[in-house]
Amino acid sequence: MARIMIVDDAEFMRMVIRDILVKQGHEVAAEVADGECAIQKYQEVKPDLVLMDIILPDMEGTKTLQKLLDLDPEAKVVMCSSLGQKAVVMESIKIGAKDFIVKPFEPDKVLEVIKKVIEPDN
Repeated sequence: MARIMIVDDAEFMRMVIRDILVKQGHEVAAEVADGECAIQKYQEVKPDLVLMDIILPDMEGTKTLQKLLDLDPEAKVVMCSSLGQKAVVMESIKIGAKDFIVKPFEPDKVLEVIKKVIEPDN
């Protein structure tokens, strides 16, 4: 199971994601609501994976993604987006996001993406 950090400004969305992860035995290493906190917390908890919303209140998710990858080029980040953000999703993949999840999402889709990123050979 993986240690996962959730980055989303919506407390409800963090709660939904946390519930999905915990029910499957994953550990939520941290939850934060903005990009600056994500960068600080990432260095503290060094999660196996980051689930990050594209829209954050203090800086774009793509900018936060770039800063995380500057700190740790091996960071595994999956972006979460709403429908209609295809261009930003593609930009995130170019920057180095490992995958993306489109909201609203099904728990099975979230778990499938996490498994694919954490265990790429399985």
